[in-house]
Amino acid sequence: MSEPPLSRPLYQVALTRTNQAAYPSISPFSPHTAYPEYRFGHLSREPNHVYAAVRRVFALAGLDKGRVDTSQWNPLGDFVGPGGTVVLKPNLVREFHPQDPAGWQWVLTHGSVIRAAADYALRAVGTTGRVVIADAPQTDSSFIGIVAALGLDQLRDFYQERGFSVDLLDLRQEEWTTRGGVVTARRRLPGDPAGTVAFDLGERSEFVGHPGAGRYYGADYDSRVVNHHHTGGRHEYLLSATVMQADLILNLPKLKSHKKAGITLGMKNLVGVNADKNWLPHHTEGWPGNHGDEHPRPTARHRAERAVVGGLRRAALAWPGVGTRTLQIARRGGTPIFGDGDTTIRSGNWWGNDTVWRMSLDLNKIIHYGRPDGTLAESPRPARHIVLVDGIIAGHRNGPMSPDALPGRLVAFGTAPAAVDAAVTVLFGFDPERVPTVRQAFRCHRLPLANGDWREVELIGDYPEWRGPIGLIHPGATLQAEPHFAWRGRIELPRIDIRATVSTDSGER
Repeated sequence: MSEPPLSRPLYQVALTRTNQAAYPSISPFSPHTAYPEYRFGHLSREPNHVYAAVRRVFALAGLDKGRVDTSQWNPLGDFVGPGGTVVLKPNLVREFHPQDPAGWQWVLTHGSVIRAAADYALRAVGTTGRVVIADAPQTDSSFIGIVAALGLDQLRDFYQERGFSVDLLDLRQEEWTTRGGVVTARRRLPGDPAGTVAFDLGERSEFVGHPGAGRYYGADYDSRVVNHHHTGGRHEYLLSATVMQADLILNLPKLKSHKKAGITLGMKNLVGVNADKNWLPHHTEGWPGNHGDEHPRPTARHRAERAVVGGLRRAALAWPGVGTRTLQIARRGGTPIFGDGDTTIRSGNWWGNDTVWRMSLDLNKIIHYGRPDGTLAESPRPARHIVLVDGIIAGHRNGPMSPDALPGRLVAFGTAPAAVDAAVTVLFGFDPERVPTVRQAFRCHRLPLANGDWREVELIGDYPEWRGPIGLIHPGATLQAEPHFAWRGRIELPRIDIRATVSTDSGER
């Protein structure tokens, strides 16, 4: 009797590795090879292995398989056609690293990854379509500074000179100036020119049944805003209309550890499609003993800090001039007493955060099921949200803002964000079962985001140790990243000496 045919895995994630952990330095980051499908003419004077990796991972994923290596190859053509709109959503959180002048390279999605993605997006939509590079950085970041660091202004001009429509869009409605961690000025921004779309997930939110209502903390001192939008059965979010109207969202996350979520990848990266981050619960005030997740076990010192900071924040809101200056002085004097953010747990920055994963999955539900008019469909919009991960240089330890560089040399791609996140989490060296955002994406029943078991996600690619079901990937073959200090010992796969288990093949395939 013949064996029955093997069924295809429910989800596949393509993966390629580069021959070095470095990015090209010359914007607009053109390829150094005139590939058959390349139509922009301009070639780089330096090797661009990042462009080659993005091209390679699309081919490994089987996109437009019959025309690979021909002038007609159009890998994103199955997702969007001529005249369509593609939103590229990189991680543009902040323009600098607090300890390392070069550290923005492992904080931000690099411009060379954005360039390669934009080329193939424009290949699909043509001169009648539109590509938008959009994000809502941290509120106290400079969008101008981010654009300059990544060379995105030169990239936009490069395309526009050739007759293509490429826009850079800051989705925020406000930008702050901070000094010593205290907001000293607020400047209104135009935001998304297409406007905003409000959604209420109601009973389909992951916050249903969560006991934190009334105690959520968002992105600003005034927690009344976030609690207004998440009380009385409401679970409301305000999203960019450009994002909601797009035909395709190509999510370009940076591979990093994260103090609140454990790891940040495609699903967490959707925080940047918001028009107002103060609608987003980031943690729940209190501790596990009273159903909060701000701190694991508050000491007398922590309770004193909370009381002082709470009072000073209220003063800063009521009397912006005097209150803000007082808060600045208190923060400078309080750090030696209460500790800094790199060594002290506060604000939900630990493995017990039970809030931020719910917010992240709610946003993914809206992207998958939401309509541009603010209503929700019963079934997801197919293949509208896909993920390309920048892991050339990853960031570990105190991410997402102050990570240390980790040579990853990887680019991953998939059409199911939960599957991509699960696969890359394993490759990073973390256990998806201990990462709530990933684990729960495979378990949520109201507006589901993934089916089956994350362990069955299959890796396909050109690196032998990273092939097959991710549940069978040897821990010694992973990057063995170190988590944020407050997640240490709670998220890692078993530690195994990689030198004893992994071959030293470092060639680009």
